[in-house]
Amino acid sequence: MSDFFRNLNKTINTDGNIFLADDASSSAEFAGNIDTGSYILNAAFSGSLYGGVPNNKITTFAGESATGKTFFVLGLVKKFLDDNPTGGVYYFDTEAAVTKEMMRKRGVDTERVTIAETISIQEFRTLALRILDNYIGLDDRPPMLLVLDSLGQLSSSKELEDTTDGKETRDMTKAQLLKATFRVLNLKLAKARVPLLITNHVYDVVGAYIPTKEMSGGSGLKYASSQICYLSKRKEKDGTEVVGNQIRVKMHKSRLTKENKEVIVMLSYKTGLDRYFGLLELAEKYGIFKKVSTRIELPDGTKTFGKTINSNPEKFYTPEIMEKLEVAARKEFLYGEEDEVEKEEVLESVG
Repeated sequence: MSDFFRNLNKTINTDGNIFLADDASSSAEFAGNIDTGSYILNAAFSGSLYGGVPNNKITTFAGESATGKTFFVLGLVKKFLDDNPTGGVYYFDTEAAVTKEMMRKRGVDTERVTIAETISIQEFRTLALRILDNYIGLDDRPPMLLVLDSLGQLSSSKELEDTTDGKETRDMTKAQLLKATFRVLNLKLAKARVPLLITNHVYDVVGAYIPTKEMSGGSGLKYASSQICYLSKRKEKDGTEVVGNQIRVKMHKSRLTKENKEVIVMLSYKTGLDRYFGLLELAEKYGIFKKVSTRIELPDGTKTFGKTINSNPEKFYTPEIMEKLEVAARKEFLYGEEDEVEKEEVLESVG
């Protein structure tokens, strides 16, 4: 029977987008990850310490002003370029906030980043589709990443015209424009195996019974995003000097991992994301490390302080410990079969 449908598909298929599920991978299939530079953040996005942001989906980072969204995304850009020596990035800057100097301070190779200063939704849509269409048409395609920073600052053409004419009427079509834009972009990104990272603003919902945060831009981005995480931060100090931020990342929406999970990552002004920060809490939760009063008991029975572990992680997170943490991460963040991995199995692996 499958031969019949395979032959039928050949007669009606003109664009190569119709096939038996068993014959080829669809655009929706998972296409790997971009390492975020943080083990615990990788796990929150993919269920594995060695995963990361999905490689052919839309991922949104939302937060209030000054929560480090741009700084955070630039760290992902750096990691992407470091891991892909032939890769390139198209950075749609709607705030005129990203400079060459800022990128260089974050360690980003500016020779492989193209900045597109974009002011309207229509301009972003046209440029992004033009880039993707040309990219899909290439035989030899180097890895590519798209970034939109930020969605909340995009205007519509009508809004720009009204402002120029001195009109103060609100453009009610903006949300529909965004929905249409992401409806078209989503499949193009999947076909091209290109990820799109978006930063967006959040605001307090007026009149809500429970204090609620909401993203700007309407429902279009919510539907199109594979994952949406909300960011909040608090300053990290070394004495009186502010050396970075602890960023709380909450998975508001996720098609790949459990929703509403929260992790805390350390974003240093000098070195970017701390690779090991956050693993200590996971190890404690699953009994890999044990909290004894103010100290941490290791599997060999020795005790030390958590600060000591965080300051010299390579010494304490041995390959054996990382293997156990990987099991714990799958249980903590994944749905499905991995959900059946009982906590007792993790504890057995410790023994």
